Amino acid sequence: MTHPQSSLALRALADFWVDMGLEEARSLRTWRPAGAVSRDATPARAPAIPRAPDLSAPPRAAPRRINGNPITEARRLAAQAGSLAELRAIVEQYDGCPLKKAAKTTVVCDGAFDADVMIVGEAPGAEEDARGLPFVGRAGQLLDRMLEAIGLSRKTNVYITNLIYWRPPGNRDPSPVEMQMCEPFLQRQIELKKPRLLLTAGKFATSAMLNKDDGIMKLRGRKLSYTQEGLAPIPCVPMLHPAYLLRRAEDKAKAWDDLRAIAKLCDDLGITRGPAL
Repeated sequence: MTHPQSSLALRALADFWVDMGLEEARSLRTWRPAGAVSRDATPARAPAIPRAPDLSAPPRAAPRRINGNPITEARRLAAQAGSLAELRAIVEQYDGCPLKKAAKTTVVCDGAFDADVMIVGEAPGAEEDARGLPFVGRAGQLLDRMLEAIGLSRKTNVYITNLIYWRPPGNRDPSPVEMQMCEPFLQRQIELKKPRLLLTAGKFATSAMLNKDDGIMKLRGRKLSYTQEGLAPIPCVPMLHPAYLLRRAEDKAKAWDDLRAIAKLCDDLGITRGPAL
């Protein structure tokens, strides 16, 4: 026969495992040994006692966290720039935007750093990507002629940059995330530059800079205001993009009207213009 002490010991052990959180051991509390058996009979087998957890096993590794946020990093780096030259070097070293992987060069800016007029375009094209300068392709050459017609030039009194500093594949529009990654650098340019007049080239740059949903045909040539925290409002005039004018020559008369409005605004603001063509 099974001794009563053995049954009591098994129940005590079952109570211990239940107290430790092993619910599987609860059934052992009601187990009772079989009665007397003959010598030829096979003894009843007690239920298996659950194995205790291995408390010495190392804990499961926590999920790997992505270090850093590219937008936060862009803000931090932009704030470090004390000049436009320093900011350009910082942008050239920034690797947070995935567009950089497919681009040939980083296209930050061109023109006179002390200029009163600042032009903001959308993004580099193929020619800009190859040469590392904004607005140097066919559209850029047309832009230069347009500016010269009212006494403005990137050589003396115009500074040019873009929303994005790397060419999007296939010249597609930049995505909202890509724009957010580059925005701190553009805002820092404006802080350092302190332009007296902003010009936005095309509907995409105009919408992004002025946060307006109206089409470029409704906004072009109008004196609007660009606002940024910490800065006084800056006069801003949207322009038809020169690439659009290359496709739609019939709208060049509208562009000329806008240029005359820009010239008058320069005079009103006391911005010095060179000889007009």
